Amino acid sequence: MQLTHYNSNFKKQNHAIKVVCDNVTNAPNIGSLFRVADAFGIEELIFCGSEMQLGKRITRTSRSTEKYVKYSHDTSIEDQVMRLIADNYFIIALEITEKSQALSAFKLETKQPIALIIGDENFGVSETLLALADAVIHINMYGNNSSMNVVQATSIALYEITKQLNS
Repeated sequence: MQLTHYNSNFKKQNHAIKVVCDNVTNAPNIGSLFRVADAFGIEELIFCGSEMQLGKRITRTSRSTEKYVKYSHDTSIEDQVMRLIADNYFIIALEITEKSQALSAFKLETKQPIALIIGDENFGVSETLLALADAVIHINMYGNNSSMNVVQATSIALYEITKQLNS
């Protein structure tokens, strides 16, 4: 018998992880980020940059998770990241760079709460934010493309991070 969210035996769990979104503006991506945040039991989604309005396209994609996933908005991602650093968060940026570490090799060796910075759909994580990060990680790509959808990448990163937190 196929299980549903009504009869599955998944144990609810919360993780001390905030996902900081740098100007993620695509409505289906925003809705999907709510679903991913709920699935991985993250602490909060923080949208930075352009004002984010919950609309039909977001709520349709989120499948009502926007009602119980904590989220906030900040116009300045740099100010937000500086507050997280002051609050002792371990800052991880998800971006392919010359010095980034493959997610498959990354070992989370901290007891600090985590802030995962995900980049703008077109331009990624800025150099300024990369310089503030404690770790920069990337997902190995084996095809012709060098990037993937921000929600897909976030899902993969959160899977690995929560797996390490739970082990």
